[in-house]
Amino acid sequence: MTIRRAACSCGQLHLTCEGEPVRVSMCHCLECQRRTGGVFGNQAWFEKQQITEISGGSTTFVRSSDGDLSVTFQFCPVCRSTVYWEAEGFPGLIAVAVGSFADPAFPAPGHSVWERRRHHWVVVICDTSIQHSN
Repeated sequence: MTIRRAACSCGQLHLTCEGEPVRVSMCHCLECQRRTGGVFGNQAWFEKQQITEISGGSTTFVRSSDGDLSVTFQFCPVCRSTVYWEAEGFPGLIAVAVGSFADPAFPAPGHSVWERRRHHWVVVICDTSIQHSN
């Protein structure tokens, strides 16, 4: 079984995931752009039981999604890196920021969402057999 570890920038907040993510996606919504400071966010979604360890302190930030559902982010109180979050729209799942794994071999996204907010110069490289959301 694959075991992956994700951590914040300073290493204080970290978690361990077992198995493969149920979904890897890239999100072009404006909130992900603001949260990451990049032009999209990448997240790996795992079932809660796949998260076998969460260590270190975290600070919580809750916001509403564009669909008026809550999203609860956990970030490091020291370096402020967002490591993982839960979305009301995806019950039973935890999203982990793909960059937190610091693993260039991590599986590529299979979904691209909120593409109407995508910067015109961003080329989406996903599994093209999967339907993309607008």
